[in-house]
Amino acid sequence: MKPLGGPGPRPAAPGRNRTGRRRRRDDVRRRRRFSTLTLRILAPNMLALGVLVGGIFYLDQYRDGLLDAKVAALQTQAEIMAGAIGQATLAGPAEDRHIDPVTAAGILQRLVQPTDVRARLYDRSGLLISDSRELAAAGRQVQLRYLPPPGTGDRAMGLLNDVYDWLLPRLPRKDRFPAYQENPNQGIDGFPEARTALSGNAGGAVRAMPDGTLIITVAVPVKQLRQVVGGLMLSTDSRDIEEGVRTARVAILQAFAMALAVTVLVSVFLAGTIARPVRRLAAAADRVRRWRGQRAEIPDLTRRADEIGDLSGALREMTSALYARLDAIDVFAADVAHEIKNPITSIRSALESFERTSDPGQQARLRAVMMHDVRRLDRLISDISNASRIDAEMSRATAEPVDLSRLLQTAVQVHNDRGGSEAPQLALTAPPAGSFIVDGIAGRLGQVIDNLITNAVSFGAPGSRIHLTLNGQAGIATLLVEDEGPGIPPGREERIFERFYSERPSARSASGHSGLGLSICRQIVEAHGGEIRAENRLDEAGTVLGARFVVTLPYY
Repeated sequence: MKPLGGPGPRPAAPGRNRTGRRRRRDDVRRRRRFSTLTLRILAPNMLALGVLVGGIFYLDQYRDGLLDAKVAALQTQAEIMAGAIGQATLAGPAEDRHIDPVTAAGILQRLVQPTDVRARLYDRSGLLISDSRELAAAGRQVQLRYLPPPGTGDRAMGLLNDVYDWLLPRLPRKDRFPAYQENPNQGIDGFPEARTALSGNAGGAVRAMPDGTLIITVAVPVKQLRQVVGGLMLSTDSRDIEEGVRTARVAILQAFAMALAVTVLVSVFLAGTIARPVRRLAAAADRVRRWRGQRAEIPDLTRRADEIGDLSGALREMTSALYARLDAIDVFAADVAHEIKNPITSIRSALESFERTSDPGQQARLRAVMMHDVRRLDRLISDISNASRIDAEMSRATAEPVDLSRLLQTAVQVHNDRGGSEAPQLALTAPPAGSFIVDGIAGRLGQVIDNLITNAVSFGAPGSRIHLTLNGQAGIATLLVEDEGPGIPPGREERIFERFYSERPSARSASGHSGLGLSICRQIVEAHGGEIRAENRLDEAGTVLGARFVVTLPYY
């Protein structure tokens, strides 16, 4: 039974998914107007600045210092007033001296009038004798406080004040003062410091109003000849302290705003000098990835002389190597098609001729031609497969220490044992094992030596000698392979390293050589950081004595 609603959605192909992801990634890059790199540079700078300013807000040493100074000044003022009251307001017999309320009220009013403190005087029993606030109200004194005219002031300062008023209540405070409550009956029970003063010791307390203003209270004993006759308690608020702290913090906010503006500008400028060229490099890399026949150019930023310049140079070199590899692949594919087509054409022609003839001798010759072309084709395909695997194998393999002297000794011994009495003999001149150690792949370096020896043997006359010499200096090992053959035609010293090129006499042209041996040697040697070249051996008269191949490799 078919499910209702028709067939379900067909899963997308993997290639289609990858294409969709690429398109989404490209769309995100195009939509991105503000660089995330800018945010990553700006965020740490702002965080550090914010932590600094926040720490200044949390550190209350300045406020605590002002508070301690005000408490000390208030205590000194209370002691002066208590001394004056103790000397001028006492009445009664000597054995029962007490404070005269009327006289004390007059003196207290005159002493408090020029100050902004509130004074309360208690007798020895804790009864309130006089309160400067009630005295001021009775005298109809009016305190004036001038406010700034409306509409004046800087808008920026107003904004900073608004920020301060919003931020301050939300900051956790380490100091938690008890709440200040006005005692309706003005008794001493609500002020433990006053009780302490009546016991003969000075006391003090700090309490907080609902609006956050602190009330500072200091109580000192009033004495007559070391006899406590009462207690004087002075109290004042911390509005001036809070105003000073506020002014300091607003100044800090001003400095923070200026530093923040500079930080943002510097961060944006710094991010621009980094993000903009990186974005250009990324766009160029995308153009290289989407290459459709027209080669993209990586921007040249090497004049910056920094890491981005190094990145630009590396990307340019990588792109050049990529294009060179693509060109080499194109040329290699064309050469392979051409080289394979020749034996296939020969086989097809011989096969057509074989079908049209009935002569046994002619058929035998045609079979020999076809077998020769098949062997040539087999050798060609093997060499092509070997050459195409070299780059991949060299990129995956791990370099190991390789002893060149031991490698040469093994190769020479194998060739001498394999060759007959008429084959060219190999002679090796090399230092002891362990003298030249290179980082590389032993199998591929052995292939280079084997190809060079095989090439020299193919050109050497029966009974001739092939000389192999290994020496080195200044960290460069040099291998010489010299034969006694016909040498290299002038001007062909570089061309013999091209793929499928073979410079051989006509008598040897059918020997099955693919022309890839020397090309593979150069490919392997250059992958090991070395060089290979070819030249002729000449005598004093300029006569060619044979060919010489020179291989140089770095050693340690």
